[in-house]
Amino acid sequence: MAEFSVTFKPAGIKVIVPQGTDLLTAAFKGGIPLNAVCGGEGLCGKCRVVVTKGKVSGEASSLINDEDRAKGVVLACESIVESDLEILIPQESAGNFEVSGKRRADAEEFLSVGPLEKESALKRDPLVTKIFLEIKKPSDDDGLTDLERVDRELKKRSDPVFITTAISNAKHLGAVLRESGYKVTAVIGHKESSSEIILFEPGDTTDLNYGFAFDIGTTTVTGQLIDLNSGRIIGTRIAYNRQSSYGSDVISRIIYGSDAAGLLKLCESVLSNINEMVEDLATSNSIPLSSIYSAVIAGNMTMMHLLLKSDPSDIRKEPYMPAITAFPPMSAGKAGIKINPKGMISFLPGVSSYVGGDTVAGVLSCGLFDGDELSLLVDIGTNGEIVLGNREWMISCSASAGPSFEGSGLQFGMKAVKGAVQKVVIAENLDLKYETISGDKPKGICGSGYIDLLEQMFRRSLMEKNGKINRSKKTDRIRKTSEGCEYIVAFKDETSIGRDITIDENDIENLKRSKGAIYSAILALLNKMDKRMAEVNRVYIAGGFGNYLDIENAISIGLLPDVPRKIYKFIGNSALAGARMCLASREAFSKALKISQGITYLDLSSEPGYMDEYIAALFFPHTDIGRFPSVR
Repeated sequence: MAEFSVTFKPAGIKVIVPQGTDLLTAAFKGGIPLNAVCGGEGLCGKCRVVVTKGKVSGEASSLINDEDRAKGVVLACESIVESDLEILIPQESAGNFEVSGKRRADAEEFLSVGPLEKESALKRDPLVTKIFLEIKKPSDDDGLTDLERVDRELKKRSDPVFITTAISNAKHLGAVLRESGYKVTAVIGHKESSSEIILFEPGDTTDLNYGFAFDIGTTTVTGQLIDLNSGRIIGTRIAYNRQSSYGSDVISRIIYGSDAAGLLKLCESVLSNINEMVEDLATSNSIPLSSIYSAVIAGNMTMMHLLLKSDPSDIRKEPYMPAITAFPPMSAGKAGIKINPKGMISFLPGVSSYVGGDTVAGVLSCGLFDGDELSLLVDIGTNGEIVLGNREWMISCSASAGPSFEGSGLQFGMKAVKGAVQKVVIAENLDLKYETISGDKPKGICGSGYIDLLEQMFRRSLMEKNGKINRSKKTDRIRKTSEGCEYIVAFKDETSIGRDITIDENDIENLKRSKGAIYSAILALLNKMDKRMAEVNRVYIAGGFGNYLDIENAISIGLLPDVPRKIYKFIGNSALAGARMCLASREAFSKALKISQGITYLDLSSEPGYMDEYIAALFFPHTDIGRFPSVR
């Protein structure tokens, strides 16, 4: 079979692939993770590239207009290599990968990276600690072995708990002691019921102790590097989860990961996210990888199974029971995470197939579990986890919200980074004004921008209650398409991508389903516990775009209940905050275990009346306008 070269510009990355390979596969071979949230099915239109030299074959996509097609624009997933090629990759098609070939080092502004109230009150007692020991040298009067002498000294300096170590550490202990003049640092990993010396280091290295907190989301992966001695957040990184190329939702990925080859690809994809963040943050802050000894990871149950190469098939099969919900710690070397290979990787425990460690981390970080008042935690993400309760009881569910509010699955959806439209105002005369993050030229719309856009379109009668665009409105922003109507948010000469940024009726339908899933799930939990929204004292809103979310607009479109605004509190990325708390505190990790055991899971698919609630929520704001008196 013939082979051809494909050169991706402007990065200058060149790969050799067999004839018949699609460009999406070729890009991945070159380490370029193109946006393909539909899994390469040609449905999302996000893997647009430009063929500047050579020949490709494949059916012309309806998602590319004639003007762009004449310029050589194709969808990578539907274009087959037929000759040597040169391919230009627009930045918006490459997600978090910098098309120039340089690593993108900017932390994203939208994250709540500072400590929450509960986190600030924690006693610092990290999962991995370091103790400097000056060991008494052996003599005729002291016949203890090297390991026994270390143990004797440790008992003077640490908790009276039995501490073990691996045989590989014990074998080399003698050499380390003698070379260091019997002055060593013991690196100790703490588990729930035991502790282990994971490493001996010569001399006093106690001033170097770093760890990572990770939130592995379905759509995005977020990581933070922490100084465990001071608790200081050194840096933050976020990227699209590269698994998205194999499907935008957990069900798609479970299906893809149900055979060994697919499972390996999904694992390697998210590991590449994690390890790039580790290398980037360590290098940019001049921290040796060998001085990073721990990581705590929060994620939904599917993400954990895929990360650990555990068959996820049973998650989607009756009785919907995962293989495990509380994953034991493991060494970084075995996990494939490129910190110190003897470092300890810990995982936040989950509740059920669809309520994972990210939700437990959220409950921990907001303090819902230890308050007397009735509270709600609403994590507006791809899976839309919701928890209702207090210190006496907690009940949870997972709403299939999809990735719309995280900027995925929509024509011009993107995460909340520079250039994302994050605020929209439409005047009475239908003039539109938008605001982008950092004031850059627009290149897409993030979740908070879509919420504003829907509310403003509805307010100005540009959109009907059912989500259809009102064609009778006299504005040059509304135009017909082959599939209905679309509304222009930014004209191409205003944008950084050289195309109109629009919202069409398919986008609105996706957003309508997402908001309906969140609202109806909240009502399902309240109904199950015979509670009313008026009895809820606090609603914690979690999710990356919370910092930019306009609560009035979220209520106006029917995403959140119409209750006094003062009870809403935005807490940002609560899963990351919870992982950070557990990284820095053994007490917090113990609480997380208790939380996971104390939450009851409600399966909405078998809950009587839930589907009626969901269908009723598929209007703006709702079929029953009486539930939204302030909107009426």
